Amino acid sequence: MASAAPDPRLKQIKVKTGVAKRTAKDVESYRKELVQQSSRIETMKAQGKDAYDIKKQEEVLQETQAIIPDCERRRDEAMAQLEALLDSEKDLNESEEYKAAVNTMETIKSSR
Repeated sequence: MASAAPDPRLKQIKVKTGVAKRTAKDVESYRKELVQQSSRIETMKAQGKDAYDIKKQEEVLQETQAIIPDCERRRDEAMAQLEALLDSEKDLNESEEYKAAVNTMETIKSSR
C-alpha cells in the first residue's frame, strides 16, 4: 500500500530554510573577504608595491563593500519569508523540517 504523499508545506519550509542559510552564508563570506582584502591592501602598501596594483585592489575592496548591503537585504527578506511561513504553518511544529527551520533562524539571528 502506498504511503500518503508528503505535505507540500514541508517542502516549502525546507526550500525557504535553504535560501535563508545560503544568503546568510553569502553575507558572512563577503564580510570575511572585506577583512582579507583590507589586510592585503595594507600589506601591499607596507611593502611599497606598485600604485596601480594597489589601486586595483582598492577597487576590488569597493566592489565587495557595495555587495554587502544587497546581500544583507536578501538575507533579511529570506528570513522574513521563512518566519511568515513558519507562523502560518504552526501545525507542523513537530516536523523535523519545522524544527530545523526554527534552529536555522535562531542561528542566523544570533550571528548578525
